Order: sequence, then C-alpha cells, then structure tokens
Amino acid sequence: MTIYDEVLAAKKQFEGVVFPTPLTENRNISDEFDAKILLKREDLQVVRSYKIRGAYNKMNSLSVNEKDNGIVCASAGNHAQGVAYSCHLLGVFGKIYMPKTTPKQKIKQVQLFGKSFVEIVLVGDTFDDAYASAVDDATRNNKKFIHPFDDLKVIAGQGTVGLEILSDYKNPIDYVFVPIGGGGLASGLSEVFRELSPKTKIIGVEPLGAPAMKTAIAAENNSPLVRIDKFVDGAAVKQVGNLNFDICRKNLDDIILVPEGKVCTTILRLYNEEAMVVEPAGALSIAALDFYKEKLKGKTVVCIVSGSNNDIERTAEIKERSLLYEGLMHYFTIQFPQRPGALKEFVNDILGADDDITYFQFKQKNNRESGPVVVGLELKNRTDVLAIKEKMTQKGFQYSYLNDNEELFMQLIG
Repeated sequence: MTIYDEVLAAKKQFEGVVFPTPLTENRNISDEFDAKILLKREDLQVVRSYKIRGAYNKMNSLSVNEKDNGIVCASAGNHAQGVAYSCHLLGVFGKIYMPKTTPKQKIKQVQLFGKSFVEIVLVGDTFDDAYASAVDDATRNNKKFIHPFDDLKVIAGQGTVGLEILSDYKNPIDYVFVPIGGGGLASGLSEVFRELSPKTKIIGVEPLGAPAMKTAIAAENNSPLVRIDKFVDGAAVKQVGNLNFDICRKNLDDIILVPEGKVCTTILRLYNEEAMVVEPAGALSIAALDFYKEKLKGKTVVCIVSGSNNDIERTAEIKERSLLYEGLMHYFTIQFPQRPGALKEFVNDILGADDDITYFQFKQKNNRESGPVVVGLELKNRTDVLAIKEKMTQKGFQYSYLNDNEELFMQLIG
C-alpha cells in the first residue's frame, strides 16, 4: 500500500470517532493579504488538536494481544491527549510519560481524556527524558510504543486532514501552510496533495528557534539540533522523524522559519480580533503569511490551525515576547545618580506621555554617586526608543541597552 492508500484506509476507521473540522474563510486575513485565506480548524477537534487522528489510527491497527498488553507513549502535550482519548475509546491501558515541567493544565487534560485507562508518569525535565523512559518501558515490558510522528500509521492518520480539505473545497488551492514539529502532519498531508492536487504548493512552517526539518533538508542529513527554543512546544523538536524527513524533503516546496515573537503577536491578534484561542504551534501557519505576502495576492491559501491547547498561565510571557518582537518593549540598565529628584527627572524629562514603566528593579550600588537600576519600558511606537536613548545621553544617564545583549538580558530579566 502507498501512503495515500494508508490515508484512505485511516479515514474509514474514523467514522463516529474522529469528526471532520471546519474549513472556513477568514475575511479579515483575506482582506489583509488580498487573497482567499481558508483556515482548517483542527483546534476544534475533541482533544483540541489534530493529534487524535494519528494516535487513534495507530492504536486501532494493533492486534488484540497488543491492545491487551497495553501501550506506552511520551509527550509534553497534544500527542498525549490524543493517545489518552484513544485509550478510552478502545479500552486500552496506556502509560504516558511526560516531563516534570509539563504544565498542570495539560496533565489534567490527559487524565480527563484517558480516565481510568491511563497512568501518567512524570520524569525528567525535557521531552527527551520522557521519551527515553517511555522507550525503555516499552522495550522491557514488550509493549507497543506509540510514536508521535515517525510511524506510517500515525502519518496516515494525520493525512486525513488533507482529504477533508480537498473534499470541502472543490476549486484549485494555490498554497497550503502547514506547521512542522516532528513532521507527521506535513508528511501525511503532502502525500495527499501530491496525489490529488499536485499543483498546490505545500509550505512547511517551523519556529525560528527549532528549525529541525529545514536544517535537516539543507544538510541532506537528519541529524538532531544541539539546542532549541522550546517556546513553541507543539513544534519544537531537536530531530524530526526519519520517515517524515524522507517524505518532506520530497514533497515540500518551501519551509518558512517564523520568530517566536511573531507567533506571539499572531496569538494575541487571533484572540482579540477573531475570538480564537490557539496555542503557539497552532498560530504558526497564519504567522507565516507575512513572509509570503507578495506571492499570495489573488491566490487561494489554506492555513492549518493545528491546536488550541494554550495554557492561560503563559499569557504574560506571550504578551512580553510579542512586545519585544514588535519593538514596543525595551529593557535598560541605567546608572541613576544617587541624589534627590533623579527618578522624577527621568520620568518627566526622558519618558513620553504614553511611555509606561513596566519593570523597575534596583541592583546593588556600585559607588556612592550612582546605583544601577533595571528598567523595562512599554512604548506606543517602536521608533520612540530612539528619542529615549538620545535624552538619556543628553541628561547624563549612563545606560546599557539589554534588548541587544541576549546573555545579559536572560541573567537580569530571564
């Protein structure tokens, strides 16, 4: 069987279990790009991501003995929820390994979907730690390991997203923007489009801080990245799957890297303007449109909104990253003169009427004449920072600009 045949077979298994999600035009985004922008709303799945498709298809393909023996998986979020829900539906016991750093909200959701059919084991600080423990458990106890992406049945399950798109929209589609983590969704979807709509360009999207697929394809070698930014947790992996690598380097027309701050801006915009709650990985495809703006005019474009499992406790960080990316949040260390009225002079003579101090922290004094202060400023316009720097120089306030010093920024602000 070809991968496309596997996708067709997967679709037949989903009746009454995995329901099609809407494909709808977003007028605001369409107007912005002078194009027809269609959103495939996988964030509306029962587990709030497309991951149920691959997890269920894989688990449903197991033999009776394999199901009776139980399964093992590792995940920091969406895959775990898809596996847990599949365990409940199929009556299969699953042991799910998750990092100790996993937010409580996600742990609770996994238990909610799996009910009495899952056991959650928290181990290590990273997905890699959880993955190693899960594989070891599966090997020692002869249990099936349900891989999040590097598996033919998982790829085929995710590929049903492509079947639904082409079933719902009969006219030609020029572009599909698809997020990439391990590559399961991009692999399955691209195989469907190569079979049924070969003229459609498939554009993969990765976070700038975790470009595993783009790096591997460029190097023609699927080697792991040394380090990644884990912020876009649903798409931040050090190494893509081997199957996924082979399929994507053949099928993808391009891969765009989107800065994490741009992702945050998109999350906030979708919430404020569209009342959509999306996770960082779910915002990737829409965030990528800006980097293809000139090519999209007059085109029909599909963006896969892959999930909505966003932890509300991350809201402050999302806003911060967005403001930094947009050039509206700035941090300085400033040597304040140790005399009465120095702070008042800074506020009245250097800051504008719309500038807001959001962070103010005294550090240990260096000498009697001045004392270092870490100051965070939120501005209305990105160019206003130039005037602030100039005024501080004129007024004799010695400063260091932290936004351009990543190492010092992380030490002082974190």
